[in-house]
Amino acid sequence: MDFTYSIWILLLPLISFLVIGLPEFVNKKYSWSHKTAGLIGTCSLGLVTALSYYTAFQYFTADRLADGTFATFVPYNFTWLPLGHLHFDLGVLLDPISVMMLIVISTVSLMVHIYSFGYMHGEKGFQRYYAFLSLFTMSMLGLVLATNIFQMYMFWELVGVSSYLLIGFYYTLHAAVHASKKAFIVTRFADMFFLIGILIFGYYTGSYNFSFTGTEIAYGAGASAFTVADSARALAAGGMILPTALVLMFIGGAGKSAMFPLHIWLPDAMEGPTPVSALIHAATMVVAGVFQIARLFPVWIEYAPQALEVVVIVGAFTAFYAAAVACAQSDIKRVLAFSTISQIAFMMVALGVCLPGHHGAALDNHAQLGYMASMFHLFTHAMFKACLFLGAGCIIHAVHSNEMSAMGGLRKYMPVTHITFLISCLAIAGIPFFSGFSSKDEIITACFEYSPLCGWWMTGVAAMTAFYMFRLYYGIFWGTENKELHAHHTPHEAPVTMTFPLVFLSIVTVGVGVVTTLGGFCDWSWASFGSIVSAAGTAYTVHFDPQVAATSTVIAILSIALATYIYKGEKQPIADKLYATFPRLHRWAYKRFYMDEVYQFVTHKILFRYVSRPVQWIDEKIINGLIDFTAWGANEAGETIRPWQSGDVRQYAVWFITGTVALTLLLLCL
Repeated sequence: MDFTYSIWILLLPLISFLVIGLPEFVNKKYSWSHKTAGLIGTCSLGLVTALSYYTAFQYFTADRLADGTFATFVPYNFTWLPLGHLHFDLGVLLDPISVMMLIVISTVSLMVHIYSFGYMHGEKGFQRYYAFLSLFTMSMLGLVLATNIFQMYMFWELVGVSSYLLIGFYYTLHAAVHASKKAFIVTRFADMFFLIGILIFGYYTGSYNFSFTGTEIAYGAGASAFTVADSARALAAGGMILPTALVLMFIGGAGKSAMFPLHIWLPDAMEGPTPVSALIHAATMVVAGVFQIARLFPVWIEYAPQALEVVVIVGAFTAFYAAAVACAQSDIKRVLAFSTISQIAFMMVALGVCLPGHHGAALDNHAQLGYMASMFHLFTHAMFKACLFLGAGCIIHAVHSNEMSAMGGLRKYMPVTHITFLISCLAIAGIPFFSGFSSKDEIITACFEYSPLCGWWMTGVAAMTAFYMFRLYYGIFWGTENKELHAHHTPHEAPVTMTFPLVFLSIVTVGVGVVTTLGGFCDWSWASFGSIVSAAGTAYTVHFDPQVAATSTVIAILSIALATYIYKGEKQPIADKLYATFPRLHRWAYKRFYMDEVYQFVTHKILFRYVSRPVQWIDEKIINGLIDFTAWGANEAGETIRPWQSGDVRQYAVWFITGTVALTLLLLCL
């Protein structure tokens, strides 16, 4: 099977970035028009999407291997930097999760490109924006197609650079500059641990591959990227070495995926254009951490299963924390931002609750239900969360504000946005026949198998999700209409370039939801996400747990009913009473439990005062002083011997004769 064309999935957005960006950065008078730049970027992504869908069709319809798994292909690979027995390679790796991610990234990115035609119309820097979008997409595609950990890290950092450029797109605004720097610094801090983990992994295993073989994966041979061929070397690298390396890499993933306490950059990232928020939160940057654990998952299960408890604890706490904060936010983009943090935490928990395999099988599909559920939720979340963010962009475009106080009653003015937003809210709430139901239900099932406490904890977070999302929905489309504001600027539906992506993503959300819900209850193997992505690579038919499915559905409906009771009316007396009764709790949640203030205190009052200033004093007084003293000594020595080079021949003769006499006397004495 020939996949050599897949290299163009990476090259096309790179070429688009160069074609759009170079004229803009070299000489603005040669830059493209807005329409041309947008068409170049969008057409390029259209081709990438077509190639991605063709690759997925060709890959998933091919015959499986004798053991029931999909073949792993490396259609393109070359050694970039040889270092003895270690070498850094660059290439393209195709397996079920990388091909699935191609669909997610290309689909959402294409929708964002189309949507941006309307949303960014007339914006200064339009060409620069589309160039950065192409760079961002290329970076994430390179990350998921990486053949080894080092290549993943290279594109990981490129994703960070791209996000910095896009979050700070409005660089004339202080808030945007601050947000971009904050995102860059926090994620770079986390990436330091990722790099240390990679170096430990490579040093002790002798390879940067997603295995310990140190050998290449043969094209078309179906060799697994996770096969451990050299068992002796793998065991020698065991003990605490591999768990330590993997936990360090997880810290890098936690920073990129905004897990507590490294989450502080993501809400501020809302300062970038709203389509960028959709791209970062739905399909690219924040799922990189989840993908990293999924890519190295067999190594976790084989050599560090107990360390997965760290992933569970961090993910479960983050999910609850972010959901609690989302319940109190008034900025609609920040509600969605904390929703993203909570949903990414769901995916992390799903990976962490995977149990050791049955009967000694390290990758038993039933035990690793969480792996499939995590990847499935990654897919479904990308679609409905992108729809929510793009819908929020339409709303902001209509009322010129992010605050819910400027909204209310918008269903009359924006019917398409209203319906698509409602569909996405139902999906994230976990209502049957919407895509979020199937994926979230499987995550909760896996959590109950791991621990009843974990199962009920995540069920509670799911209930909070349904509540705050419908609080957001009613605050925007129902509730009290701001008639004074709307009288000055009547809200209107967005242009077709902005509503088309909403309709497309909502159709995907409903379509996937209907098929997978029916498939889960009717045991349709072809309709199961596990038939293409599973822990062991073999087909796995999802069977819904009736008790879990019924419980989660009832709780979601009750949460929606509670939000409807409190927030649907023209006035919200219950909400006002709750605020009056618990003002401090509301204030804490609204202020994100003062995590930003904690960071400010730790950095400015402790690190800067008691670490940075002493280091600065040592640098200035001791190190610089020593260097200055050396320079002063050399200068003084030069000044002292300068008269010796006066140019006076008579003086030279005196010194010569004096030296000769002294040397003669010395020799005679000896």
